[in-house]
Amino acid sequence: MEYADVAAREAGVRLVDVGPGHATTALTVTDKHLNGHGICHGGYVFLLADAAFAYACNSFGVSTVAAGADVTFLRPGAAGEELVAEARRLGGAGRSGLYDVTVRAGDAVVAEFRGRSRAVPGLAAPPPPPPV
Repeated sequence: MEYADVAAREAGVRLVDVGPGHATTALTVTDKHLNGHGICHGGYVFLLADAAFAYACNSFGVSTVAAGADVTFLRPGAAGEELVAEARRLGGAGRSGLYDVTVRAGDAVVAEFRGRSRAVPGLAAPPPPPPV
């Protein structure tokens, strides 16, 4: 799935770890990620969290997509910072799942993301690649 996720890859998102119901992604903030205020654009923070969410909810071998997601930004990311997103499954029932993702820069929380997933019957989930 990582190799098929062109958007995340082109943005510089890296898969760090993945296992059943959890995943970690990382992004080094560069000048191309900055908005007009000189801070990391919120869209990149969302993309980083969404990628961790996608890897976590597809880690069970069933193709799963987002049914919805929202994010709360708590502090800006700065050029040169390493942002790390850690996704974990909170639970679910049937084809639905609920995940929380915390995005950090060091010990500081940058954003909290909550994703709602939906399994898609009949689609084969791509196998997760090994972490880099």
